[in-house]
Amino acid sequence: MKLILSRKGFDSGEKSGACASPIFDDGSMFSLPIPDNPDFGITYDDLRHPKADIGGLVQDLTHTYTKKFIESTHGAHLDPHISLATYAPDVASAEWRGLLGQVRAAQGHLNKQGVGKGDLFLFFGLYRPVVWTDNGWRYTDVLERHVLWGWLQIGEVIKVAQAMATGDHPPELGYHPHWQDYGTENPRNTIYAARRELDLGTGAQAPGAGVFPRFDKRLLLTNPHRAGVTPWRLPSWFYPSGKKKMLSWHGDNRERWTPEPDAQYAYLNSQPRGQEFVLDCDDYPEAIGWASGLIRDFGER
Repeated sequence: MKLILSRKGFDSGEKSGACASPIFDDGSMFSLPIPDNPDFGITYDDLRHPKADIGGLVQDLTHTYTKKFIESTHGAHLDPHISLATYAPDVASAEWRGLLGQVRAAQGHLNKQGVGKGDLFLFFGLYRPVVWTDNGWRYTDVLERHVLWGWLQIGEVIKVAQAMATGDHPPELGYHPHWQDYGTENPRNTIYAARRELDLGTGAQAPGAGVFPRFDKRLLLTNPHRAGVTPWRLPSWFYPSGKKKMLSWHGDNRERWTPEPDAQYAYLNSQPRGQEFVLDCDDYPEAIGWASGLIRDFGER
């Protein structure tokens, strides 16, 4: 089994929204999808969260903190889509599965790492607390950080060009941006459909995809004692001792890693623009129990 730490949602780049997803005052979180084509069918106004009008929040944050204002009616690249509470497509709930699309170099990396059925994505993104003011939504003075926000265990790997050519595909894919917007544009275009039920061999009872709806310090990747978001603090077993394969996208540069003397944590200067970081659980069997515990303790049921 492989564990993939997958960067998704608003990020610092202009094409990725140029700001952070929100943590609300009650600790609840919402991953803002990156902008899509302006006229893509799903808009920010279509997204739902009990703490905010998401379209208005996106307008407030991008108008105040970025150089590229995003209107509430702008297309939203809802990928991954792992919660019906966020958006309910015109699909019977019994048929719907969590979906993730990938393409180009990032999909090439997943292919190279042999990612497939049964492997587990843990999604992380850039987050910062927000507060409602007389002038709309604003960030607080707490700095942004990388936070885990959801998961998807692969049940099916769908090569979009092949599926479109043969017609052999699940009917519920039609609304997804990697089906509608990318289509056959790139032969690497791939959709990962979640398992119906999680199966990590630990007895955890959970759906094959879902979100962590509230912030907890155990979901924090960023080292709270360092400046910036890419210095990470991870469980000590992440450290690539001996001949273990490193977390991918970091080459074989062990100088990026620092173990802690008391072995509670390992520290990583993570790649700032990597998307998919793959860990082979044959070398790191502790990863399975770690991920299972996060889903058990913080996953939305």
